[in-house]
Amino acid sequence: MTSGTARIFPVLLSGGAGTRLWPLSRSLYPKQLLPLAGEETMLQATALRVPGDPAYAAPLAICNNDHRFIIAEQLRAIGREPLAIMLEPVGRNTAPAAAAAALWCLARNPEAVIALLPADHVIRDVEGFRRLLARAVEMADAGHIVTFGIRPTEPHTGYGYIRQGQAIADGVFHVDRFTEKPDAATATGYLADGGYSWNSGMFVARADTLVEEMRRFRPDIVQAVERSLDGAKRDLDFLRLDEAAFAACPAQSIDFAVMEKTEHAAVMPCDIGWSDIGSWTALWDIAEKDANGNAVQGDVILRDVSNSYIRTEKTVVAAIGVSDLTIVETSDAVLVARRDRTQEVKEVVEMLKADGRAEHESHVRHYRPWGYYEPLDFGARYQVKRLVVNPGAQLSYQLHHHRAEHWVVVSGTAKVTTGENTVLLSENESTYIAIGTAHRLANPGKVPLEVIEIQSGSYLGEDDIVRLDDPYNRADHETK
Repeated sequence: MTSGTARIFPVLLSGGAGTRLWPLSRSLYPKQLLPLAGEETMLQATALRVPGDPAYAAPLAICNNDHRFIIAEQLRAIGREPLAIMLEPVGRNTAPAAAAAALWCLARNPEAVIALLPADHVIRDVEGFRRLLARAVEMADAGHIVTFGIRPTEPHTGYGYIRQGQAIADGVFHVDRFTEKPDAATATGYLADGGYSWNSGMFVARADTLVEEMRRFRPDIVQAVERSLDGAKRDLDFLRLDEAAFAACPAQSIDFAVMEKTEHAAVMPCDIGWSDIGSWTALWDIAEKDANGNAVQGDVILRDVSNSYIRTEKTVVAAIGVSDLTIVETSDAVLVARRDRTQEVKEVVEMLKADGRAEHESHVRHYRPWGYYEPLDFGARYQVKRLVVNPGAQLSYQLHHHRAEHWVVVSGTAKVTTGENTVLLSENESTYIAIGTAHRLANPGKVPLEVIEIQSGSYLGEDDIVRLDDPYNRADHETK
């Protein structure tokens, strides 16, 4: 998709891992890809709150390689085909991502204005956000780099703060200074002062202004990003930044790299129902609650429970005689924590990593560009999986050296290719794939295809795949 006459480029920053929202958020399926505060995922909600005005280009998404197909599918599902999906080979914080976005958009429109929007925020007042965004674009055209300051409602110690200086225009102020996350006493003082806002991490600027300031303060970042763009390669609908050049880029936030140094920084204090959902407590804060202050989702039974957040994905959860708890159940993990200690969930994730456990990285449900699969049962020489293939999608043409597969169609229509033969299978029909036989499973229909796969053999690892053809251009280590 081309930008046409559009000059405002929304940039969806989707690089976070959301470890404080474990066990729901995992590194391969983090919080921005989850529907935590509504029907849409947080990424989808971020894209949808951008006005559908001709002045606005389609979104530019910036993410890592592992999330690329999920992000592409989620944007397609809401009718927001991205202008591009830019892949960061390694995480380098927000300054390199902002530089890449600004340089890329500037090459398409010399008057481009970029709106850097983290994809893991909740904003309840969408219309208020759109008015604020339009005003920020006006200020960007006047040479300012604008950030949205959220009016604090409590002495929060988990956010950075911005102190506003002299007024520039109605509702817009010079930034006097940025401050790091304060202790409780300092945050209380900031709240009493009244001249401080929470740092939202959203920024609006002309691309040329941002690049000029980055060249002034961090030319090393700009030079490394330019090299990574020069060496970038198209891969289907994705733009892969050059790995060596980008890896050499210093890691720094845009706050440190530019905003704390530039004379062009401006803040617009606002109240738009914002939250960055940085913990389970933050999710409880914005959730709808019952008469006892409980926020629940899923199959939950409560007796004498108050002020708790309880969420279940698969099984019934019953709670009796407790208060101020966070209880979250998924297929492979359960979290129970005092509500005032949910920030420590990140430490649990670090413990899982140190122990070499997989629960920090992925769910029982494993997402692939064609859909997903879930393990159902396994033994010494067998494994049973449930595969769901999206309409029009297909798996790679592949073979296995150590296992045979038996596919049973539960719903939908399966197109099965084995060697030179292709058959269509309907509900309750099945087929057998012998060891060493080249094969492919596809969904030619308009509804999801559900298949039960029974594997048998001496080795059932996901790395026993020889790809003969892959429509998604995946590397050898990316299974299925």
